[in-house]
Amino acid sequence: MRVIVRTVSELCITVGTVIVLFVVYVLFWTGVRADTVMDDQIDRLQEEWAKGAVQPPAAAGPAPDSPPEPAPYENGRPFAIMYIPRLGFTWNKPVLEGTGTGTLKKGLGHYAGTARLGQKGNFSVAGHRRTYGDPFKDFPELRKGDAVVLTDGTTWFTYRISKGPYKTVPTDVGVIDPVPRKSGYTRAGRYLTLTTCEPEWGHSHRLIVWAHLDSTQPVETGKPAALRR
Repeated sequence: MRVIVRTVSELCITVGTVIVLFVVYVLFWTGVRADTVMDDQIDRLQEEWAKGAVQPPAAAGPAPDSPPEPAPYENGRPFAIMYIPRLGFTWNKPVLEGTGTGTLKKGLGHYAGTARLGQKGNFSVAGHRRTYGDPFKDFPELRKGDAVVLTDGTTWFTYRISKGPYKTVPTDVGVIDPVPRKSGYTRAGRYLTLTTCEPEWGHSHRLIVWAHLDSTQPVETGKPAALRR
């Protein structure tokens, strides 16, 4: 009987240790690795931009009627950096083309087929709520009027949140339509949609935020007002 009790106890300790190690891996190690990978993606972008491998910038001012159309994005590669001051002035993440599992481990993912940055339509981006750097961990804190700023190396694009976070189901693909359903927008424009998982450690639902393009300016004019402390 003592042997059985001791064996069961040892098994429980072993299982408990494995569970603790797995939790540490999920909560800590994947985050450390993801942060390193995302930093590498940003460094890669900035090196490309420093070599001049980008298109001419759009003019400064309110959202333009016809900003220069960016070149096609390459699947799995970064093309922009996103800043959301509400999530912290040190918060910045690379945006890559595609929303595959491997891509979202490296940063935020642009839904293929949706508008390109600054163009007419709905520029839509997904990100993990938890794990792989927790990029959208504080997504529920986003509020109407908050700025979402992106740059492609030549131009700053400042979007303003107009609705969200809105909770829906994963099959509700209308949230990334050119004129997204439930967003309150009723006509064509230059929109931004951000999506992440809900609940925090699950994926049964999605949280959605919608924004509209408010202004653009060339990067050489300095940071937009939303990023100045």
